Amino acid sequence: MMSNKQQTIKNEVSLSGVGLHTGNTVKMTFKPAPINHGYAFARIDLEGKPVIAANAEYVVNTQRGTNLEKNGVQIQTSEHVLAAAVGLGIDNLLIEIDASEPPIMDGSSKFFIEALERAGIEKQDADVKEYIVKDIISYRDEVTGSEIILMPSDKYEVTTMVDFGTKILGTQNATLQHISNFKEEIAAARTFSFLHEIEMLLENDLIKGGDLNNAIVYVDKELSAETMGKLKKAFKKEDIAVQPNGILDNLNLHWANEAARHKLLDVIGDLALAGTRIRGKVIANKPGHLVNTQFAKKLAKIMKAEKRNKVPQFDLNQPPLMDIHKIMDILPHRPPFLLIDRILELSDKHVVGMKNVTMNEDFFVGHFPGAPVMPGVLQVEAMAQCGGILVLSTVPDPENYLTYFMKMDNVKFKQKVLPGDTLIFKCELISPIRRGICHMQAYGYANGKLVVEAELMAQIAKK
Repeated sequence: MMSNKQQTIKNEVSLSGVGLHTGNTVKMTFKPAPINHGYAFARIDLEGKPVIAANAEYVVNTQRGTNLEKNGVQIQTSEHVLAAAVGLGIDNLLIEIDASEPPIMDGSSKFFIEALERAGIEKQDADVKEYIVKDIISYRDEVTGSEIILMPSDKYEVTTMVDFGTKILGTQNATLQHISNFKEEIAAARTFSFLHEIEMLLENDLIKGGDLNNAIVYVDKELSAETMGKLKKAFKKEDIAVQPNGILDNLNLHWANEAARHKLLDVIGDLALAGTRIRGKVIANKPGHLVNTQFAKKLAKIMKAEKRNKVPQFDLNQPPLMDIHKIMDILPHRPPFLLIDRILELSDKHVVGMKNVTMNEDFFVGHFPGAPVMPGVLQVEAMAQCGGILVLSTVPDPENYLTYFMKMDNVKFKQKVLPGDTLIFKCELISPIRRGICHMQAYGYANGKLVVEAELMAQIAKK
């Protein structure tokens, strides 16, 4: 079972190998990361050790792997590493690397799984961020016919269906019924290629790190003497043969459908770029890095929009946590500038408040005659007062403090707020409260829609 708490690793751990395409020796170190950090790569070989988050928006190329780039800094073939982290239920991880490309190892996620398990996995004091799929989401590449469908399920499961159009490999399927089985059922599935692809890569001076231990090569055409000579030189072999099952040399398959299992591994690694755990069933037909990452981008946009527009549901007929009298015991504000009527929820990390907007509000007299609209600045002020409740609840004598605005960023007004509306405000801490400073993300909702949002900072000070 996957943990309900976020997880990272206990200790840092390193491993070395060669990059598949560069052929250079690469050292990679997994390091623990704080809550809500997600996955990120750090290029320690470059000045300033720039960090690239494992985010679908940074995908720039999907030729022979999923390649990321930010401000000119690149990470190549990220998918096998990310799949290992997802497969072990690790949410937060910093991956330091002294080259652009992780070591290929044996072409699977097996060695990354082993390294992460050596480091140990530990729970963190934060709940897992999980996207629960409620509706079918799909993406189709009309050119290739590749398609990914994500549908509701009580767990994260993946099925891949691949058709390579060759007799030597044909059609294969693979299914992972629960992500917790990744290590046993998928992690050791190695990358593969066809002979015609290998010839192209050799002509373009790629796969310098390739050998017959980190890629399954399916012979889908007649092996000429010239090609045989090139392969011997590239793979540093005195002799190369084709097995009865159509695979080069003496590499044995772990599973008859190892190619489909590796495609499933790639899907998991690529969908990690969406940025959160998934609870749903993925069906991928003829998946590849392009369709995988396009789907990850689409999914990330959907999740961002749903989070922004998600309206908290509360039974307003229930007694509030704080009524107007208790609010005035804490907040220094008074009418007509007290803009919160009720507090519905309060924890050490968030607060939910409510305001009934009536035609009797003083500001409607001049804003605007004949077309009353609640001023946006007062909507922001109301959210800040919710934040004041949050920060003042941390001191034993709130009546002796005043609250002051420090800054506001990324303020957006989505809908008009009119007389008769009921405003619900939800404020969540961005960072822990320190020295009376409250830094929070705030949202305001009315009529089932997001009407205002802002990043706010306020501070309390003694009278």
